[in-house]
Amino acid sequence: MIAIIFGARGQDGYYLTTLLQEQGYTVIGVSRAANDLSTDITNYENVSALIKNTSPVYIFHLAANSTTRHDALFENHETISTGTLNILEAVKNFSPRTKVFISGSGLQFVNQNKAIKETDNFEARDAYSVSRIHSVYAARYYRRLGLQVYVGYFFNHDSPRRTERHMAKKITAFVSRIAAGNTEKLEIGDITVIKEWTFAGDIVKGIWCLVQQQDIFEANIASGLGYSIEDWLVTCFEIIGKDWEDYVVLKNDFKPEYQQLVADPATILSLGWQPEVSFKQLAKMMIAE
Repeated sequence: MIAIIFGARGQDGYYLTTLLQEQGYTVIGVSRAANDLSTDITNYENVSALIKNTSPVYIFHLAANSTTRHDALFENHETISTGTLNILEAVKNFSPRTKVFISGSGLQFVNQNKAIKETDNFEARDAYSVSRIHSVYAARYYRRLGLQVYVGYFFNHDSPRRTERHMAKKITAFVSRIAAGNTEKLEIGDITVIKEWTFAGDIVKGIWCLVQQQDIFEANIASGLGYSIEDWLVTCFEIIGKDWEDYVVLKNDFKPEYQQLVADPATILSLGWQPEVSFKQLAKMMIAE
């Protein structure tokens, strides 16, 4: 049994690979990393050859540059939008029984600072959302053609495998250095922003839960539990027995992309999935890494 993961080197790809291997699948990881399969997701001939030659049971499209910056417009269009079309067209032509999972994002919905449902309207609020929205409409189109195409909408989730360009990791790496005796300061913007801080290892279990369904194809894969950046600072510094206010400098002129980004996870919870790692457990895990 074969499963293909596009974007295998990200945190989700890492934990999903482990889960699939535990389920007995041979995982083909596709990414830019030298030790993964070199297949260009933006090239239909490359993608179709891989799918034709392997006839996978599952394909998971996790590849993306997770940024809303406008200068990543074409990169994300090629990876997310074109990549989705390449996968789905190849599955239709060469492996129509393959189940396909496409990752979506809470950022592609209208955000009114309340819990977002997977049935809420989309909003092209940035270049990243444009690609995500197109990808979902492609998934819905190919579902009409008979393919089993699932979409899981991700909200913020973290793990020790995050890079420091993500806030949770930036803070926990900083806290680790403070615990080791460093006296540097960390500059942060609006710490009242509320988002989810779910463990990536739990999120991939939600992916697996969703692709086992026969009649539910789209769901938020999220905890629905919102915490502010200040909550994360307080928790992380409490773990090392220090006061965050002694080490953090606030940037008063910083304007966040949103004030709250939290999901309504009723659908995925109804399927029996539950996050297992708590907010504080995740902080401990990431500081200890």
